[in-house]
Amino acid sequence: MNVIFLGPPGAGKGTQAQRICNALNIPQISTGDILRRAMKEETPTGLKAKSFIEAGLLVPDEVIIDIVRERLAQDDCQNGYILDGFPRTVPQAEALETIAKIDVVVDLDVADEELIARLSGRRVCLNCGATYHVSHLNGETKCAKCGEELIQRKDDSAETVLARLNVYHEQTAPLVDFYQKKGTLKVIDGAQDMDTIFESILAVMKG
Repeated sequence: MNVIFLGPPGAGKGTQAQRICNALNIPQISTGDILRRAMKEETPTGLKAKSFIEAGLLVPDEVIIDIVRERLAQDDCQNGYILDGFPRTVPQAEALETIAKIDVVVDLDVADEELIARLSGRRVCLNCGATYHVSHLNGETKCAKCGEELIQRKDDSAETVLARLNVYHEQTAPLVDFYQKKGTLKVIDGAQDMDTIFESILAVMKG
């Protein structure tokens, strides 16, 4: 089964995609990962992408599509895959249709207020990478694993989170309408607990 995961920053797409992939033994395909891999391996498409990045430019859609096409042609994708973080725009979705048949599009729906609370409350240990949330810290400011100070990353400030959500709504939210019209969209309440979300996704994938 070929699946796309949609959802705003902080909705838990990556975590759920990983769980589903482990359960179904299919690969999780993140465009960031395959882009870095193509550049590292210096494939023709990877070198093309590298030239744009080194020039400080965004990698054009046609190059991203070529990298996705190369990845989807590999043997481990023959029984299905989850696309996480792609497509990001309607033109990318239209281009994807020329190279793949998508069976289900899972949209993890979470209110902006919830996402801001989730992300702006996140605290990280710079030493060991452990992640916490202020709602569970009870005022504690040091890492329970290594004792180092916990910090809030700049990416997680309320202002930055709001800016990221605005970009998401402008660019990616139109994909919800696109796939709704195709009849492949399944909306999951992303405010539920992780196990309930996981079971809900499995249920819609099995139809």
